[in-house]
Amino acid sequence: MTVKVNDSCIACGACESICDAVFKVEDVAVVDESAVADNMDCVKEAAEACPVGAIEVE
Repeated sequence: MTVKVNDSCIACGACESICDAVFKVEDVAVVDESAVADNMDCVKEAAEACPVGAIEVE
């Protein structure tokens, strides 16, 4: 499973508030790849909650 944050990220912090084990918001959201596998439920929830659809889960 691959998780990416695309260029449409507005750094709103929604993903970090839902899944802080994986997402950190700096200038844009950053993904901790090593934490994705253990946190897939909250990664999917964060992707669905992203107001601009910037989180891509493949």
